[in-house]
Amino acid sequence: MKLITTSLLDNDLYKFTMLQAMLHQFPQTHGVYQFRCRNNDDTAYPVADIKDDLEAQLDALCELKFKQDELDYLRDLRFIKPDFVDYLELFQLKRRFITVSTDDDNHLHIKIEGAMIQAMFFEIFVLSIVNELYYQRLDNEHVRNEGQRRLDEKVSMIKHYEMLQRSDIHNPEFAVVDFGTRRRYSKEWQYHVVRTLAKASPSIFKGTSNVYLAKELNLTPIGTMAHEFMQAFQALDVRLRDSQKAALESWVREYRGDLGIALTDVVGMDAFLRDFDLYFAKLFDGLRHDSGDPYEWGNKAIAHYESLKIDPKTKTLTFSDGLTLQKAWELHEYFKTRIKTGFGIGTNLTNDMGLTQLNIVLKLVECNGQPVAKLSDSPGKTMIDDDTYLAYLKKVFGVQS
Repeated sequence: MKLITTSLLDNDLYKFTMLQAMLHQFPQTHGVYQFRCRNNDDTAYPVADIKDDLEAQLDALCELKFKQDELDYLRDLRFIKPDFVDYLELFQLKRRFITVSTDDDNHLHIKIEGAMIQAMFFEIFVLSIVNELYYQRLDNEHVRNEGQRRLDEKVSMIKHYEMLQRSDIHNPEFAVVDFGTRRRYSKEWQYHVVRTLAKASPSIFKGTSNVYLAKELNLTPIGTMAHEFMQAFQALDVRLRDSQKAALESWVREYRGDLGIALTDVVGMDAFLRDFDLYFAKLFDGLRHDSGDPYEWGNKAIAHYESLKIDPKTKTLTFSDGLTLQKAWELHEYFKTRIKTGFGIGTNLTNDMGLTQLNIVLKLVECNGQPVAKLSDSPGKTMIDDDTYLAYLKKVFGVQS
């Protein structure tokens, strides 16, 4: 069996940053995560067919430990603290925390349950393994040639945008980052894509969320927080209504000015902005979009900064929801005179092969024995089985369904 994950550094940066904050502030927190393939019925063959291979890959994953050069690399990141690296030196994922099963409808089920300082680190590994195992059965020369043709188009496109950027010295920076680890076609293909785009246009292609690739290719690792960090506070020792503020305060306490992009769509943009007062608006460098109409979202963010008498041009909007290079450029052109922008592109960079792309997620659904949820600004992204809690969450945050 060829191992898919061979390094614990082959993970997104925000897993490390969230893990550090949880270790320092809430080490006893317990979490439950569940897997879902949102387009299971549209796949070429049932995702459940990979179960046996997935079990074997998870066995191997849970044997891995951080290597010394990987620990040294993390230690050199200014926002990673020495005691956290000491913890990672002893770190090993526990196989007993993750179970895999299938149902009578041939759907794949994955459940992770355990201390969040363990459980939260599984997600990216599991999703990338599921994706690669699925596409191994569809892989052939024709698919790879089509992937290369599409990558060549991206290279031409990014060079064109670079030329447009250079033609206007007053044009704000157009910055693109790879966010594609979780749904990549394969580990090798992501490496190839990231290396190709970084070489083609280092002035536009600014880095990757994948810490291993950042280390190997001498790129900047990019990332701050994900939904699970904000969601966890729905079940920690604060009022539910204060959970967003508590999460943001916790982040500020941990990073004190570093990693200052806040995620806005855990209970919807409108509810987020009600909590994102002058204090937080000044402390955080900007906001990240991950659901809903990006133009509407960006306009709301700018209006909010202006209402607080903050110049939006001093802040950054990072977009990361279903982007292509063309969509990113169009958003940049729309907002560039009003606010700084950044773009994290995932599946359409690392899995654009002409095949149906799996829409897979592994979400926190329970924390400390209580349900938690994300109220997405996009239909279909909310993931929870407890309708009573969902209704209560909407009521508390004034979210209209």
